[in-house]
Parts: sequence; C-alpha cells; structure tokens
Amino acid sequence: MSVELNHTIVHARDNRESAQFFADLLGLEITAEWGPFIAVGLSNGVTLDFATIPADHIAMQHYAFLVSEEEFDAAYARISERGIEHYADPHRQRPGAINHNDGGRGVYFLDPAGHFMELITVPYGGWTA
Repeated sequence: MSVELNHTIVHARDNRESAQFFADLLGLEITAEWGPFIAVGLSNGVTLDFATIPADHIAMQHYAFLVSEEEFDAAYARISERGIEHYADPHRQRPGAINHNDGGRGVYFLDPAGHFMELITVPYGGWTA
C-alpha cells in the first residue's frame, strides 16, 4: 500500500473564519463539516481540517502549497486587494514582494490564526525530469 497524506488538523481561533479565509483566497471550497472540524479540500484529495481551540494553545505552523501560475496570479491578486501583509521570504525581510526561486514564484503570508502560509509555483529544487 502506498502512503498518502489524507488530512491534517489546522488549529484556529475560529475554525469557520480560518477555513473561509483559506478557501476564498485559493478559490477552494469547504468540503465537509463534522464535530469541531471544517474541512477545505485540496486537488490531491488531502483536506485541511480547521478546528477551533483556545488562542493561547495555537502554535504557529508553516503550510506550503504548490499552485499553478494561474492560481498564483488569482491568489496574489486577492492578497493584494485585501491588503494582506505578505513577504517574498520566510524571514519577513522583503515585505510586499514575491520571490522568483527555482524558476517559479512564491509568497508568504499569515492566516487569521497566525500560521505562516506559503504559495509556490515550482517545487524547491525545481521540477525533476
């Protein structure tokens, strides 16, 4: 049997706010709600299951998403339109910019719970032959 990531739980101050922020930004949909979870489905079948927990229990995590050039353009337009603080680098030294690594583009930004999100159009190291 092959091993695949099926879902991960993303801690949030407000699960609906965080799930909707993420879905709206990337043009995705909330795919399910059960118990304390609101799930946003990704194209590879993985879901991000947002769960509300006390704010002082949330540890910042980093989530990186590989997107197409068109998806990047649309998401970056939403980031810019909404005035979302963003960076070209993980150290937040280049605010308001994107990067051009490995022949693609990337951007970093925070979600409503303070998780550091990243969008890239090419995997680190570039595409393999």
